[in-house]
Amino acid sequence: MAAFRNLCLLVSRNVVHHARHTPLRAPSRGLATAKTPSSVFESLDTFADRHLGPDDGEVGQMLAKLGYDSMDAFVADTVPEKIRVAPALVSNESIPALSESELFLRAKELGKANKPFKSFIGMGYHNAVVPPVILRNVMESPAWYTPYTPYQPEIAQGRLESLVNFQTMVMSLTSMDIANASLLDEATAAAEGMVMSFTGTSGKKRTFLADSGVAPQTIAVLKTRAKGFGINLVVGDALVDLKDEALRADLCGVLVQYPDVNGVVKDFSGLAETVHASGALLVCATDLLALTMLKPPGEWGADIVLGNSARFGVPAGYGGPHAAFFAVTDKLKRKMPGRLIGRSRDVNGKPAYRLALQTREQHIRREKATSNICTSQALLANMAAMYAVYHGPTNLLRIAQKVHAFTQIVKDAVENYGYKAVSEQFFDTLTFDVSAVVQDAGAVHSTALNAGINLRRINEQYVGLTLDESVGAEDLVSIINAFASAAAQSPVSLGDLTAPSSLAVPESLRRTSQFLPHPVFNTHHSETEMLRYIYHLQEKDLGLVHAMIPLGSCTMKLNSTSSMIPLTWPEFASVHPFAPKDQVKGYEQVIRELESDLCKITGFHACSLQPNSGAAGEYAGLSVIRAYHESRGEGHRDICLIPVSAHGTNPASAVMAGLKVVPVKTHADGNLDLEDLKTKAEKHKDKLAAFMITYPSTFGVFEHGVQDACKIVHDNGGQVYLDGANLNAQIGSTNPATCGGDVCHMNLHKTFAIPHGGGGPGVGPICVAEHLAPFLPTHPIVSTGGDQAINAVAAAPYGSASILLISWAYIKMLGGNGLSDASRLALLNANYMAHRLSGHYTLRYKNGKGRVAHELLIDLAEFDKAAGLKVNDFAKRLQDYGFHPPTCSWPISTCMLIEPTESETLEEIDRFCDAMIQIRKEAEDIITGKQPKDNNVLKNAPHPISVIALSEEEWNRPYSRQTAAYPMPWLLEKKFWPTVSRIDDAYGDLHLICDCPSVEESASSL
Repeated sequence: MAAFRNLCLLVSRNVVHHARHTPLRAPSRGLATAKTPSSVFESLDTFADRHLGPDDGEVGQMLAKLGYDSMDAFVADTVPEKIRVAPALVSNESIPALSESELFLRAKELGKANKPFKSFIGMGYHNAVVPPVILRNVMESPAWYTPYTPYQPEIAQGRLESLVNFQTMVMSLTSMDIANASLLDEATAAAEGMVMSFTGTSGKKRTFLADSGVAPQTIAVLKTRAKGFGINLVVGDALVDLKDEALRADLCGVLVQYPDVNGVVKDFSGLAETVHASGALLVCATDLLALTMLKPPGEWGADIVLGNSARFGVPAGYGGPHAAFFAVTDKLKRKMPGRLIGRSRDVNGKPAYRLALQTREQHIRREKATSNICTSQALLANMAAMYAVYHGPTNLLRIAQKVHAFTQIVKDAVENYGYKAVSEQFFDTLTFDVSAVVQDAGAVHSTALNAGINLRRINEQYVGLTLDESVGAEDLVSIINAFASAAAQSPVSLGDLTAPSSLAVPESLRRTSQFLPHPVFNTHHSETEMLRYIYHLQEKDLGLVHAMIPLGSCTMKLNSTSSMIPLTWPEFASVHPFAPKDQVKGYEQVIRELESDLCKITGFHACSLQPNSGAAGEYAGLSVIRAYHESRGEGHRDICLIPVSAHGTNPASAVMAGLKVVPVKTHADGNLDLEDLKTKAEKHKDKLAAFMITYPSTFGVFEHGVQDACKIVHDNGGQVYLDGANLNAQIGSTNPATCGGDVCHMNLHKTFAIPHGGGGPGVGPICVAEHLAPFLPTHPIVSTGGDQAINAVAAAPYGSASILLISWAYIKMLGGNGLSDASRLALLNANYMAHRLSGHYTLRYKNGKGRVAHELLIDLAEFDKAAGLKVNDFAKRLQDYGFHPPTCSWPISTCMLIEPTESETLEEIDRFCDAMIQIRKEAEDIITGKQPKDNNVLKNAPHPISVIALSEEEWNRPYSRQTAAYPMPWLLEKKFWPTVSRIDDAYGDLHLICDCPSVEESASSL
C-alpha cells in the first residue's frame, strides 16, 4: 500500500537477515505494490499505510485464496446487500484524512486553544504530579497499555502483581478487609455501593440517604441509577435526618464524604452505629492522600469505602480516565462488583496471581445481575499503585502534611482579610463565606482569573478551593492575593507567610495506625530501582508489542504512537473537568469533531461521549430509551427483548435501567429466530420498550434479517438498541442506523483504537436517532445533552475525556477512506484465517456464501469427546507458541472466538494459523494414542522456563523439551515465555488472599 512503509520494512528486514543464523520464512512483503506519489507535495507519512497490516500484494493473495478477484466482490458476499450503504457516506469527502505530521500540528493548535490556568476547583479532581519514571515507562509504554484484561494469568503476572499492589494500597489506607482492582470513577463506584446496600436487604428497604456533603456529580449519578432500581434517594444532612424514625425504618444505606466536598472533616463513628442499628450499610467516599493523616473509615465503622485514586500520579485529563477504588468488609466480598485479583499457585506449587472469584462478576449472571461492570481502569490503577510504590508510606505522609500545612496557611491569611472559613476541621479543601467582604463571590473569581487561577464556584456567598501536591509557595501567594485584591487589601509576599504550629484535624480523627508496611512499598524509592521494578513486571506480560492478540469481540488493533502522543501534553493532561468553557476551546473542538464523525460513521443524529465503558454505554442508551417512552406517556413500557446469544452485559444493563428481560431464541445456524422474536414482540406489544441486538452477531456473521427484526420491534412500539461491540466490521459497508437501530454504543477502545490498558480504560459513547437526541445525558456542573436529558451516567461531563483524543486522532488520520478500508481488511483477514483453519477445525457459523464477518468461531467439542481436551488446553498451548489465546468458551462454551483485526500482516496471520494447525497435529497424536491423555503437551501447557529447566530426573514427560518450548522454528528467535505454569483456579478461590505478601511472608519465602 505504501512505498515508504514497504521500503522501511524491506530495509529493516534485510539488516536483520545478516544477523540471523536460524533460517526463517522469507519476508512476504516487498516493493511490488509501491505507489508513486501523484505529486511531490503529497505526504509520505499517511497513517493508513502505517495502520493497515496487509499491503496490496497480500490483499491480492488472500482474495485469490478465497476465490475473488476484487475486494468489492468479496464484500458483496460478506455483507448483506440490502444493508450496504453508499461509499460516499464514509469517505475522504465526508471525513478528510490528515497525515501523521498534519495531525500533530492540528493537535498542537487545539492544545494551545486550552488556556493554561491553574485550577484549585477540587471536587474530587486534583493536579496530580506524575513521577517521570512512571509517565514515560508506564503511561506512555505500549508494554503496559497494549495488553488485554488478564484472563490468561500465565502471561499476565506483571500487571496482576501491580493490581494486587493497588488493592493492597487501598486496603491499607482505608483499613478495610478487601478491595477490588478498580472501578470506572468515583460517582459510578458510589452508585455500585448504593445498589449493594439496596440488594443487601433483598429489596425490602428502598431508602438510600446521600449526605449533602457528597460531591454533586456523584449525587447526579446516584439519581440516574436509583431510578432504574426503584430506590428512594434522599439527599440531606445525614447527622440530622437519621433522627427521623420513618426514614430509618426503610433505610438500606447511607453515603457520606470524608472529608466532604466543602472540605469539612466530620466524625461519622456515631452515624455508623445508628446506620448499623437500622440494619443498613454505611458507604464512605474518601480521599487516599487524606487517609495518611485521617482516621481511616474502616476504623470508625464504614462497610464500603470508595473514591478516586487519581491524585496518586494520574493526570486530571479534563475528567479522566481515573481509577476509582472500592473496598468492603469481609462479609461483603462475594457481592462486591468489579474485578478482584487474588494470590494462588500454579500446578507446580509456585505462587501466582489470577482473577479471583470470576463467577462473582455480575455480568455473568445476566438478567439476575445488579451491576453490569465487566471492566476496570487497570492502566490508571497501575499508575496509582506505582506512585505508592515509588513514594512509600514515609513520602506519602510528607506530601499529605505539606498539602495540609499549605491549606492552613491559606486559611489563616485569607481570614485576615475578613473572609470566614466554614470549618476549622479540614485536610486540603476550604470553603469561604465571602459575604462580609465582597458583595458577590464573582469579585473573588474575577481577581483569581486575572491571576490565572480557577477557584470553585459555589454560589454568590461561598467560594471554594482545594490544594494538592502540585502547589508551590508561589501558588500560595497568588491564591491569597486574589482574595486580597477582591477585598481591596494589600498583597502578601512569601516572607509574610509562616508555617502552622498545629493540625486542623481533631485528635480523635487523626490516624494512629500504620499503613503500607509491605516490602513492595518500602523498597523501590530510587529511580534506578523503580525503573527496574517496572521493567521486571512488564517483561512477564504479553502485549501487542510481542504478537497478535486475536481475542474475538475485543478488536485488539494497533494503538498507534501518533494518536497517543497528545494525550500527555500538559495543555490536555492538566485540564480540570469543571474549568470554565472559555478555557477549554481546544477540548470543545475535539469533542465536537469526534461527535460529528461518530454520527457520520453510525448514520445517527446525535452523540454523547459521557459513558466511560461499553457497558456504561449500554446502560445510558437504554436509559435514554426509557426517558423517550416516558415523554410520550408510555413509562409503563419495561420489557426488553434480548437474544440468548447476547453478551452478559446486555441483560445486566437492561436490569439496571429498570427493564424486564425476555430472551429470544436463535437458530442452530446462529441466526436470530425471527418467528420467536415476532411472537414475543406481539405478546408484549403494550409493554415493549426495547430490543437489544449485536451486529454482526456474537457468532461472527452478518445476519440477513436484521432489518426485519428491527421492523418487528418498531411495529410493536419498541426501540432498537444496536450493540456496537462489533462496529469494526461495519464502517463504510453498512451502519447501525441503516440496519434499523435507534441507538447504539461504540467501544472506542475497540473500533477506534484506544488501548485496552491491560483491563481498562475504555469509552462507550452512544449515538442516537433524532427523536432520542433530547434525552442524552446531562451533567450538574457542565451542561451537556438534550433539553429533556436524563441525569449523568458518569462523574465527568465528557467521561474519560483525555483519551477521546486517541479516537479523534485515529479517525482524523485514517479519514473516511482509511476507516472503510480498515473494516474491509478486518473482514478479509478473518475470512482468510477461516479458510486456512478449515479442514483442521470446525467452523461453527458462516453465511450462505461461506463467509464470516470480522471474527470466526471454531468449535473444539470434538477434541473433548475424542481425547478429553478442553478449550483451555488449546488456549494454554498457544501461550507456548508466543500467542495470546483467542476468546475462550464464549459465546459457546466449547468454542474459541478469533478476531485478527486489520492491523495484522499476512505474515503474522499465517504464523498464528501455523501455530493452530500444529496444535491440531499435537491433538491428533493424543487422539491416536501416540501421546497419553493425562500427560501430554496440551494438558501440561504452558511450559515456563522453570519447567524447561527441570533436571533429567524431574522431567517426567513423554515429549522433549524442544517440543514443549520450541514447537515451531521461528520460536528459536522470537520466544515469549509464560512466567508460571497453569494456574490452579480452584485453590485461589478456596484460599482467597488479595493483598501483597507481608514482611513476614516475604522473609519466609527467601
